[in-house]
Amino acid sequence: MNYNWNWRIFWEDSPEGIGTYFDTLLSGLYWTLAVALSAWVMALVLGAIVGTIRTTPNRLAARFANAYVELFRNIPLLVQMFLWYFVMPELLPVGIGNWLKSLPNAAFVTAVLSLGFFTSSRVAVQVSAGIQSLPRGQRLAGTALGLTNAQTYRYVLLPMAFRIIVPPLASEFLNIIKNSSVALTIGVMELTARARSMQEFSFQVFEAFTAATLIYIAVNVIIVALMHWIERRVRVPGFIVSGGGGGH
Repeated sequence: MNYNWNWRIFWEDSPEGIGTYFDTLLSGLYWTLAVALSAWVMALVLGAIVGTIRTTPNRLAARFANAYVELFRNIPLLVQMFLWYFVMPELLPVGIGNWLKSLPNAAFVTAVLSLGFFTSSRVAVQVSAGIQSLPRGQRLAGTALGLTNAQTYRYVLLPMAFRIIVPPLASEFLNIIKNSSVALTIGVMELTARARSMQEFSFQVFEAFTAATLIYIAVNVIIVALMHWIERRVRVPGFIVSGGGGGH
């Protein structure tokens, strides 16, 4: 059986009423970026807080933060997404549950929450590793200057830790772009979902997923370039960390 290649399919009208098939893919890219960027903001904020708590002297708080990380990191993302979308509204009071299920953007909100919590647990590990990799003298210097523990974290430890973990954060940012494709399972019409709908309507499987692949690659290349630029901009000249040893 010979496959009928048709690369002009992208300029034909889509039955979904969005425009051409190319417009359909662009619409999917928009929702992919909307889900990923919203979830990334949530993950970065929560991850920074939880990761910092993991390194504090307060054992109870540190245990709670560790439990948070283990919970959200070890449950598969797909399972978490189903739990948030199908199970959580049923566990809430009837009125609130029905309101959540009737929201026009319920799938989008669910996808953002799922990706945000899942990725925040991974960011938390990166943040705590960055703090722990700093020379012990930096924390002692903050104490010697009369800073409180919170001020030491804010003005000394966290600024340096975030500079160190820019590369792994870039990796997590790339992961959240790719993981956003899981949102198609709950009805978010992101890029992968649009590629699937295109191949179902047109039967041009290879063209649809080739285009989606190229778009993902282009987005990731831009993100990598941006993160490299950020890494160069925030780098502290002469600062060296080796096995948690010395630095200045």
